[in-house]
Amino acid sequence: MTQTIDFIFDFCSPNAFLAHKVLPELAERNGMQVSYVPVLLPTIFKATHNQNPFEAFSENRQKTAYLTHDLHRFARRRGLNFHMSPHFPVNTKFATRGAVFASGKSWESKYINAIFDAIWVHGQKVDELGVLMDILQENKLPARKIREAMTGAEVKQRLKEQSKAAVKQGVFGVPTMFVGTEMFFGKNSLGNIELELSRPSA
Repeated sequence: MTQTIDFIFDFCSPNAFLAHKVLPELAERNGMQVSYVPVLLPTIFKATHNQNPFEAFSENRQKTAYLTHDLHRFARRRGLNFHMSPHFPVNTKFATRGAVFASGKSWESKYINAIFDAIWVHGQKVDELGVLMDILQENKLPARKIREAMTGAEVKQRLKEQSKAAVKQGVFGVPTMFVGTEMFFGKNSLGNIELELSRPSA
């Protein structure tokens, strides 16, 4: 049975976007698969008394300048198309509910790629349902079914439960990756994941 790297994410994070772009190839190199676990980052922040680093360090211009530089450097060195969203911080509750509904379906990866790219490549405002529907239709995804799910109580509850479960696992932000019980936080920990997977006991 193929082992998995659990990828805990919310579309609102530029670091999650960049990690998402790199992680599938890393997993494939190591004979693993990525298991996507969407969560609500605001719920996790509230539960762990954490906050968006751009807000946490808003008074520290050197820190926020470095954070921005690090995002673009990571993308540039890996040939990734990335633009800071003009709508940051992004409200992604509907889009992330859609990812919960997409879980396990044949078009899950297509959905996740489409939403991440809409925000961090094309700068689209995905908190507007009309814009979100256009994105789904352009990518030939089942827009009507996804809209029904993302506005329904069942998927909303599942997303809340996944977010709470992530906090219980020790998650305090995204992207967070798990290899078994070993937790890795942030895009810059991807190298440590590869080191972990190279260990004989991994």
